[in-house]
Amino acid sequence: MDFLTQIINGLGQGSIYALVALGYSMVYGITQLINFAHGDIIMVGAYTTYVMLIMAGTPLWAAILAAVLFCAVVGVIIEQVAYQRLLNKNAPRISLLITAIGVSMLLQNLYQLIFKSDAKSVSNVLPSFPIPVGPLEISSVTLITIVTSVLVMLLLQILVKKTRIGKAMRATSEDAGAAKLMGISSRNTIAFTFAIGSGLAAIGAVLYCGAYPQITPYMGSMLGLKAFVAAVLGGIGSIPGAMIGGILIGVAESLTKALGWSQITDAVVFGILILVLLVKPAGLLGRNIKEKV
Repeated sequence: MDFLTQIINGLGQGSIYALVALGYSMVYGITQLINFAHGDIIMVGAYTTYVMLIMAGTPLWAAILAAVLFCAVVGVIIEQVAYQRLLNKNAPRISLLITAIGVSMLLQNLYQLIFKSDAKSVSNVLPSFPIPVGPLEISSVTLITIVTSVLVMLLLQILVKKTRIGKAMRATSEDAGAAKLMGISSRNTIAFTFAIGSGLAAIGAVLYCGAYPQITPYMGSMLGLKAFVAAVLGGIGSIPGAMIGGILIGVAESLTKALGWSQITDAVVFGILILVLLVKPAGLLGRNIKEKV
């Protein structure tokens, strides 16, 4: 009974990691860029929810919509200002990585300046009540989180596989030069990818606030890092891989805490990543890409 409860709790936590990991995977799949500022987009979404829901008193749907739209706009601005010129000039990956870290620190310090460093309470984001399922009782917040993440992944798969912009994203990912020759605007495609990834981070932020109703300017650092681990574990660039990686990380965390090893939870998470990459360097669903030299 307790084991099943911990598994379900892990699925809920892992679903949040998965939503954020989807953003990492999409951006990396298109640009080969590890956007370490993505974790702080979660923080931006959480504070937008706080401003709309607590300070402005808007209904929940309006707060969620505002968080998604604002994070999407912030994501596009970051891409246009910080990354676009470097990507156009084929700058070394280390330059992009350092820029991403700089953007992350900028967002953290900007929000600390605006909202101060003390934690803000964001209560009653999602309706919370127990739902009986056989002998178990599942929290409504956990169920909403799991269902939302699965629906988002399915919609994202349809977007990538069935729509015109999805085909443009796949073409740019495979060969940006050839995509340009076919009339595909890689600039618009990359901007759209950043917008979608940042919007997913905002949804993850709302779900996170439902489960953990306190936010700080630095909340996105570890959450984003674990989501990145989930993306790498599942195979970065793979949408189903990000989902599987997030769930595995969430379940591992939940079981570790249940065993009374809360102090080494992070060590277990990163240890799992190391073990998987030793056996399968590309991740569980990643592809090994061979380059001619």
